[in-house]
Amino acid sequence: MLDATQRHQYLIDQLNGCAHGNRQALERLYRASSAHLYAQLLRIVRNESAAQDCLQHVFIKIWHAADQYDETRAKPMTWLSTMTRNIGIDWLRRQKPQDATANEPLLETLFSTDDPEDDSMSAQQNSKLQDCLDTLSRQQRQVMEMAFFQGLTHSELADSLAQPLGSVKSWIRRGLERLKTCLTSGI
Repeated sequence: MLDATQRHQYLIDQLNGCAHGNRQALERLYRASSAHLYAQLLRIVRNESAAQDCLQHVFIKIWHAADQYDETRAKPMTWLSTMTRNIGIDWLRRQKPQDATANEPLLETLFSTDDPEDDSMSAQQNSKLQDCLDTLSRQQRQVMEMAFFQGLTHSELADSLAQPLGSVKSWIRRGLERLKTCLTSGI
């Protein structure tokens, strides 16, 4: 089992190998990162088949763009996760809305179910959640959606949004505090 530093260097080595056309490096990179990237895609596209297709596109893009990776600008998993997120979001944008829920922001679907009985029991809770989500700032809502649905760490969020780490942490902390207060005491 590799520690964090060894894993970091291992991924860098594999990306460098891909940049030089080493197919075994791509295979090793796939084995080392595909589970994390697939889980990230599932959270974004919410469809196993689409996540598998997107994952294939991710590794094709990695193969072609590995020479653009710069270890001084981003950690390897941050670079891979950003590429994965972008491919997942691009897939979502290409989809035509199939129903009214297709246009709902991600956090608003957090408590939705496919069971009409459960939906009717939770309609009041969903309404309150929506009201509480509306109290969040744009930044708070964006970072919370990215953290929850894409599984990004605070550092990955800061890198992805080109914002200071402290700001990202504050947005998440304040957003969670605001949601908790709102959901437990009302607006």
